[in-house]
Amino acid sequence: MSDFQITLERVTVPDPATRGGMSLAVQRIVPTAPRHAASTSSVGVRPTLVFLHESLGCIDTWREFPTFLAVAVGCDAIVYDRLGYGRSAPMSDAPRTLRYLHTEAERLFALLDVLGIDDVVLFGHSDGGSIALLAAAMQPTRVRGVITEGAHVFVEEETLQGIRIAQALMAKTDLPVRLARYHGDKVARLTSAWIDTWLSPEFRDWSIEADLQGATCPALIMQGDGDEYGTAAQVDAIVAGWGGDARPLMIPGARHTPHREAQTVVLKTSTAFVNALLEAVADK
Repeated sequence: MSDFQITLERVTVPDPATRGGMSLAVQRIVPTAPRHAASTSSVGVRPTLVFLHESLGCIDTWREFPTFLAVAVGCDAIVYDRLGYGRSAPMSDAPRTLRYLHTEAERLFALLDVLGIDDVVLFGHSDGGSIALLAAAMQPTRVRGVITEGAHVFVEEETLQGIRIAQALMAKTDLPVRLARYHGDKVARLTSAWIDTWLSPEFRDWSIEADLQGATCPALIMQGDGDEYGTAAQVDAIVAGWGGDARPLMIPGARHTPHREAQTVVLKTSTAFVNALLEAVADK
């Protein structure tokens, strides 16, 4: 008997950016056999885990990690493709603005409104981590906790160099073909949106550090010590600016995707973090 059920659906969501509708692919993970005592303490107050993918990611690139964490803590989970990624509808051809990550945080809440979800723990990777930080600051009463890995809150030269390397790989290797397995004919548009935005002169002074003070929930801020897209200065800035309690964790031997490169560490640490949130509510 399986410890979980997984379903995939398409959801039409009002787009705060265009006031039109957008079709998003959403995966639901529902554990059927919680494994930790803390997860059974108060069924009615369990948050939903929401996973926010990276700049070239989607539901499928998370692989089994969201299921592992959902089952470990006994919480339902949502994994979704942002507009323009995976199985979701294509993004528009309009250039991204400097506030595109703010827009994605607003779209997250539009999706949660449609799904009827008001209590969440956000797990964000890279761009998804930045979106999670912004979302917690925008609507702190709806976000019980935040976990990030490789999140960015300002632009570093290391980040730009990592993107330039990815740009070269797009031109000289089969990377576009491999990405097409996940994104189909949306690859050119989504890679251009990422590369062109971050490498533009206008984006050089981008920062969301001032937004962080609006958050009030606990946060677990992780980064691989070999992250090719940023330095420990990102973690330091998030922890220093966070409005709630924030715990930093630099993971030895991991690069930009710790939930794959150091899965045991990330799963164990994230499980302890979420269970602490559950226990804090149960003790009230």
